Amino acid sequence: MNTPTELADTSCGFIALVGAPNAGKSTLLNSLVGTKVSIVTHKAQTTRSQVRGVLTLDQAQLVFVDTPGIFAPKKRLERAMVENAWGGAGDSDIVAFILDADRGVTPEIETLLEGLENIRQPKVLILNKIDTVKHESLLALSQTLNDRLRFEATFMLSALKGHGVQDFIDWCIKHIPPGPWHFPEDHLTDLTMAITAAEVTREKLFLRVHDEIPYNSTVETESFKIQKDGSYKIDQVVYVSRESHKKIVLGAGGQTIKAIGAEARKELMAMYEVPIHLFLFVKVREKWAEDPERYREMGLEFPHGKG
Repeated sequence: MNTPTELADTSCGFIALVGAPNAGKSTLLNSLVGTKVSIVTHKAQTTRSQVRGVLTLDQAQLVFVDTPGIFAPKKRLERAMVENAWGGAGDSDIVAFILDADRGVTPEIETLLEGLENIRQPKVLILNKIDTVKHESLLALSQTLNDRLRFEATFMLSALKGHGVQDFIDWCIKHIPPGPWHFPEDHLTDLTMAITAAEVTREKLFLRVHDEIPYNSTVETESFKIQKDGSYKIDQVVYVSRESHKKIVLGAGGQTIKAIGAEARKELMAMYEVPIHLFLFVKVREKWAEDPERYREMGLEFPHGKG
């Protein structure tokens, strides 16, 4: 019996989702796949490396690549994130440029458009958050951007509410190349369970202490074990760069880290549908953002030169 990957009429394509920070790329990825595979916060630059969400429909497999937001980097970690984003665009079959329609064309977007001019892959324009903008303004914005850059198609949608998302999916199915699937039919993401668990905890950390600790923190899963009773025992470390940050993450009497752990555990239990034993530790690693190993853990290339 032939598997789908052996059939001659299958198709598979990688679609990179690129845009400025907080354009709604992660929300769109989750909407496209139909489940949460990328963390979402109101904090800009939450996504640090590429996250692939897989949607398999009939004979077509769409691999959507959520990339870090593209902006003018100043620090080493920021440079690694931006390089990762452009790398994801260059390796894809289709590049989808996601724009927050409410913000319009800012100087940041101008710079991004200049970068897109160097991308040879077919490009589509996605105006996101259309529920916050008047129809006339959307049409004018679409015209301005299409005059500036050649887009194969333009989509107006709300990633948060799911409006217009199916139209984008239908277009992608028609325009991806023929070929075997890259992932099994039931795969939703290429992230391991350990990395997914760390990302869930990092999301809860950002949501709770984002003002006090912008980017000087990361979460790593040190141990992920399936117990005899089927439950998961997960040990994670929250790395911060200063002792003062450790105190903020811990909170008075450890209340903040307990709350973060409780929220992460709740989501992981809903995600994996098994009991979760989650243990969080907070450690100070002053120069973790200068450690190549930490970049490998995050799926990033370590950029050399000054940070």
